[in-house]
Amino acid sequence: MNNCPKCLHELHLQTEICPHCGIVFEKYLKYHPEQADRQDAQAVTVTLYEEDDVNPLAQILFHESQQCTLPYLIGRSIILAGLVIWSWQLIGSSIDSNAAGNSFLHLVNLPFHEAGHIIFRPFGAFITSLGGTLGQLLMPSICMGVLLLKTRDPFGASVALWWVGENFLDIAPYVNDARAGQLPLLGGNFGHSAPYGFHDWQYLLTESGLLQYDHFLAKAAFVTGAAIMLLSLSWCGFLLVKRCKL
Repeated sequence: MNNCPKCLHELHLQTEICPHCGIVFEKYLKYHPEQADRQDAQAVTVTLYEEDDVNPLAQILFHESQQCTLPYLIGRSIILAGLVIWSWQLIGSSIDSNAAGNSFLHLVNLPFHEAGHIIFRPFGAFITSLGGTLGQLLMPSICMGVLLLKTRDPFGASVALWWVGENFLDIAPYVNDARAGQLPLLGGNFGHSAPYGFHDWQYLLTESGLLQYDHFLAKAAFVTGAAIMLLSLSWCGFLLVKRCKL
């Protein structure tokens, strides 16, 4: 068999246990003889690859275990099209417009931002303030890692990578506002009127002596986010084209 008889995960190395769903092939076929009979009838030849012949990085980034079906391709094509349109709207907007901050995804990012403050509180005031930004970058990064390494879903991982980039765009206006303090903050406060330290990036840049570079750092965050989003879209597109050719 080239695929696991239960989950259809493609097998590349000789093994007695499916690395994806965990079944023991001998026991599974014992209690599901129809699977063994079907394989015998089809005279399926097992083709196994040596580890040296497989590029591990390429396997992680581009190999998908899901069966390629028409609904699969249509669904993921719709997702990709939606991300392309959304990216165009977000990247094409200025930092001052705060397009990412005004989108519904900001409401998704915000709880992870606030959780980051709590998680990093034991590391002191500076890291606690930075923890909000770290929290909203770590969550999509963790999702990407799980989808890529645990569930073997590189398409899902590429979407999570897009989310990482979107968070950079979400952060950029906050950094840009460090001196002006005009953005509304949680609880109805503003940076210019709130107690010192309430505005994360006002505090971070003031304490590090970089307050005068707030606009430059905001642009750097925005460009970084845009580049990550475009990279993720390229990854998504490559995976879809690769699946269509199978």
